[in-house]
Amino acid sequence: MLRTLISDFKADGYHVTTLLDSRIAKLNPPLDADCVIPVSSPRDAQEAIRKRSESADTAYIIAPETDQTLQSLVESVEQTGATSLNSSSLTVEKVADKMLLHESLRKLGLPSPETIMFDAFTDVTEIKETIVDRLNFPVIFKPLNGVSCCGLSVVRSKDQVADAVRKLNRESSCKFFVAQEFISGVAASVSLIATDGGALPITLNAQHVTIGAPEVISSYDGGSVPFEHPLKPEAFAMAERIVNFFPNLRGYVGVDLVLTEKEPVIIEVNPRLTSSYIGLRRVVNFNPAQAIMNAVLKRELPTNVQSCGYAYFSKIEAPNPTINALQKTYKMNELVSPPFPVSSNCKTSALISSHGATLKEAMSRFREAKKRFLSTISRGK
Repeated sequence: MLRTLISDFKADGYHVTTLLDSRIAKLNPPLDADCVIPVSSPRDAQEAIRKRSESADTAYIIAPETDQTLQSLVESVEQTGATSLNSSSLTVEKVADKMLLHESLRKLGLPSPETIMFDAFTDVTEIKETIVDRLNFPVIFKPLNGVSCCGLSVVRSKDQVADAVRKLNRESSCKFFVAQEFISGVAASVSLIATDGGALPITLNAQHVTIGAPEVISSYDGGSVPFEHPLKPEAFAMAERIVNFFPNLRGYVGVDLVLTEKEPVIIEVNPRLTSSYIGLRRVVNFNPAQAIMNAVLKRELPTNVQSCGYAYFSKIEAPNPTINALQKTYKMNELVSPPFPVSSNCKTSALISSHGATLKEAMSRFREAKKRFLSTISRGK
């Protein structure tokens, strides 16, 4: 997301400064930023954000809501007096709380899963009894303010509850979690541009998500944009209503849904840049980075929105590459995020995105790019 957003801002002539993990900065990643500031800790990042925001015209934070990270960093920008292109920190806090969001959806009469909140240290027997009494199985367990699939499990029986709670405590430091009614259907999202005067749905996106039992890793693997589905009009209308409900939800916003046989069901609202941006930017007839700027600074939304073709993107697992092989992958046009060998694991992952006149063509080009990518990594060993 960082690389694509920088590229889009640069395309419209902006001077861009970015922070970057020092471990990645050492590898000279292919970023178009005018200035890259390496940071080695969360404290370094917060201090650098404050310092740079004081002299910047605008600032944009790309971060997860987990442990209030996004909210805290947006607050740092707001305290400097710089113009933040994010939703307000107070709105981020409200939207990130899955229980508060559930209550807001119910107020609006929008379909959402039945949701119960628990303390992470609630007795397992009590959790089981509450679920049987109010929800029944299967249910989804996830942190109250987590993102992606961190700590997420599908729990199909009482016997899996203890393992699901252990997974939550292992993968998330959040003190609370929710159990949600399991909704069967197709995972999707709506990307919107929002301003204080309204919100405009741009694309419906397919999401490739693996939701596993407590002993299995759940993951978000990628997606495709746009997603043609009979429920698109209803999904757009619901996403627009919930985004408009929060007056300071602005810029780019993502709404996660499940498309059932009957209707869309809203799962989460993401007050930040989401992975679908990677695909959206390839198919729309405007620069989405400039649209974010216009929405926040001018309260203007895009007009005459059209899409052309399809984008397909996915994570690819690979062995840790040699430095020579890593740098060769930088030359691949389809490579969005290189496979940086920054952890002690023997594997890493890359993100590849392709575009075609049809979804079939985009997927075919993705497969070709994946083969070239894996071949490059293999030859470098």
